[in-house]
Amino acid sequence: MGSDQTTRASLHGIAELLLAGPQYRQHGTIRLRVLPGAIATIAAPDLRADHLKVRTHDAAVEVRGATYAEIGSRLGVVAGAPEGLYEHGSGALPSDRPVLDPRTARTLLAALDLGDQSLRRFAPQLTPVLWPEHFDVAVSLDEVNYGVSLGDDFLDEPYMYVGPFRPHTGAFWNAPFGAGQPLGKTVEEVADFFALGRKAAAVA
Repeated sequence: MGSDQTTRASLHGIAELLLAGPQYRQHGTIRLRVLPGAIATIAAPDLRADHLKVRTHDAAVEVRGATYAEIGSRLGVVAGAPEGLYEHGSGALPSDRPVLDPRTARTLLAALDLGDQSLRRFAPQLTPVLWPEHFDVAVSLDEVNYGVSLGDDFLDEPYMYVGPFRPHTGAFWNAPFGAGQPLGKTVEEVADFFALGRKAAAVA
């Protein structure tokens, strides 16, 4: 696994084991949020992670060299994925050691922030959610998912996607889940892709 993939997998593990898991066990929700340069819980415990550290309101633990379990212990939470909700997630275990390349992590977090801003531009009435299962930021509107993924088996880089609840056919739909393209460079470009997808879904 290359450095970029390792960092992406480690951020995914942090989101799932150190943010979503503790939040779910306390409040019954796995929804996370995107902040500029970071990802965070939406409810207690108040946790956020950036390109170097995982933080609470009064503590910060550097990721380097520690296991997920050790990081959680230092922050006062038990590391572990939400249980019984989905089958496939990061695959990380509490005994694993996340490895972040700071530059790559900043780039990936910036991609999530771009996705969050673009979704708010596209659908201002909705609040984007960072989902820990597939590690993407998304909204659902009229039975269509719109979002930004950091990369997976479909495309090994950040990409924007449109995923209808039911299969569609036509030139726009180029992926098993709907449509996906490498992430645009601006909020306007990404929001325009979502708008194009909404039109395509409406006529399919």
